[in-house]
Amino acid sequence: MVIDKAVSGRRRNTTQRTKILDFLKSTRIHPTAEDIYDVVKKEMSTMTLATVYRNLTILEEQGEITKINVGGSCRYEGQEHTHVHGIEKGTGKLIDLDDENITAYAQKKLKEQGYDAENVNIIFTGVKKL
Repeated sequence: MVIDKAVSGRRRNTTQRTKILDFLKSTRIHPTAEDIYDVVKKEMSTMTLATVYRNLTILEEQGEITKINVGGSCRYEGQEHTHVHGIEKGTGKLIDLDDENITAYAQKKLKEQGYDAENVNIIFTGVKKL
């Protein structure tokens, strides 16, 4: 029986997990698990979709990636900087808004209410004006 945990309680990094994380850190497209599978399978032909889902869950639990629920679909990202997400109504397109002032303001307000926010995830929805 193989146990996938190191002495510290953290799971050891596998080649599959490393490939998934590397891909997520290299892109800003917020891929689905299926999108990730399509890309990583080209490098690792033995990769299965189940392996991708299992490793995404582990990476999220470890705080390495963020899972974003968009209209019943899950998207993933590996960007390490704090930012705001926007969801375009109708298309479901996910965009990043890099503005440290917004997240700093949210953290300040949460602190005023007694919370120590380790992570702030702000999502806005709207329609893009032409």
